[in-house]
Amino acid sequence: QVQVVEYGGGLAQPGESLNLSCTARGSVFSINKMAWFRQAPGKQRELVASIKNGNTNYTDAVKGRFTISSGNTKGTAWLQMSDLKPEDTAVYCCNARSTAGSMVMYEYWGQGTQVTVSA
Repeated sequence: QVQVVEYGGGLAQPGESLNLSCTARGSVFSINKMAWFRQAPGKQRELVASIKNGNTNYTDAVKGRFTISSGNTKGTAWLQMSDLKPEDTAVYCCNARSTAGSMVMYEYWGQGTQVTVSA
């Protein structure tokens, strides 16, 4: 009943900016947390940024460069990426969750979008 789709991936040069968008459609009324994960070659999937009730969290590697935001419509999120670095290269996946405190009740994943940063 919930479909999550990401847009905005592509190729960028170091120092450039790139924006990713995520939209969850369907029965999204219970979704109250959005997040972006990424998985680089040879590394485990890591949390990049998350937002819940206006509160945001970022991994140290992207602090000061990436900004996550959500729209008025539930299940929407954007990731603004600035000053991109080669190490940002990864498959970025949007995650939409229905949570109660720290407990995940429902979780939905997007198909992922490739971000490549190369000189």
